[in-house]
Amino acid sequence: MYPRTLYPEISPFHTDFLLVSALHTLYYEECGNPQGQPVIFLHGGPGTGVAPSHRQFFDPAFYRIILFDQRGAGKSTPSGELRENTTWDLVADLEKLRTHLGIARWLVFGGSWGSTLALSYAITHPHPVLGLILRGIFLCRSSEIAWMYQDGASHVFPEAWEKFIAKIPAGERGSMVEAYYRRLTAEAPAEDPSGRLEAARSWNDWENSILHLYPKTDSAPEDPQHTLSLARIECHYMNHRAFMESDTYLLENLARIRPIPCRIVQGRYDMCCPAVTAWEVSKALPQAGLRLVPDAGHSAFEPGIASDLVQAADDFKELFSQ
Repeated sequence: MYPRTLYPEISPFHTDFLLVSALHTLYYEECGNPQGQPVIFLHGGPGTGVAPSHRQFFDPAFYRIILFDQRGAGKSTPSGELRENTTWDLVADLEKLRTHLGIARWLVFGGSWGSTLALSYAITHPHPVLGLILRGIFLCRSSEIAWMYQDGASHVFPEAWEKFIAKIPAGERGSMVEAYYRRLTAEAPAEDPSGRLEAARSWNDWENSILHLYPKTDSAPEDPQHTLSLARIECHYMNHRAFMESDTYLLENLARIRPIPCRIVQGRYDMCCPAVTAWEVSKALPQAGLRLVPDAGHSAFEPGIASDLVQAADDFKELFSQ
């Protein structure tokens, strides 16, 4: 048994939309204490959007909890839109949202892709970042993308991998990301509108198969638009290596954020974002505390990971209260 569990379910005290470009409008919500310490939650994917359970990592009596759907995700519009959708657009959106909400500085919480975005934001705008909580760190390097979508996790989940590659002819399997990207971005013929949706289902099924230490067998009813937008946005970012200027951009620029307090929570058996990346980041950020959860995969809701994430947010609560 782990010592900490999620805080009780809560509802937002404020929801709204923010126009961040002529094309994109973001959904955001605020929960907890309106006068509390601001914390921004960065969801994964990219493209998953936020969920009510994401509010529960934080003490609602202490924190002003801000969640938002990144471009094209969740309730943000246009759904699944790939134009004007890069890491650096999202970094700029964070500053627009912070300014819009009148926040001077905030705690930044990001897991999986959210850790990529959190690090990108902190490196670009270190001053507003009071602290970082990172989970399942992903730097979007070629080696990490290959592990996930080409040759790595496939050796651990061969039955799921077989289904994933079955949608792609043998001659195109040299780059599964490129092969899926072509299908997810192709114009869907009027006589076959489900072509892209079938590719999206296959893409998402592969990821869902490797998220947990013990794979889940239950599933929620499908929302076809969410299925399609998630796969499109995620594949878009993987195909462009998150629009980084070099393969090691984030790792090489971590020195910029060494003064920022940081906590890292990582599942030992994370098959999406292997632990070696979190280890490398912790070595580059000596101030960061790394917790390797011994019986966990990738999901933030593995009991050990959820416990450590709640503890990390409470640790920062104590730090901010001093």
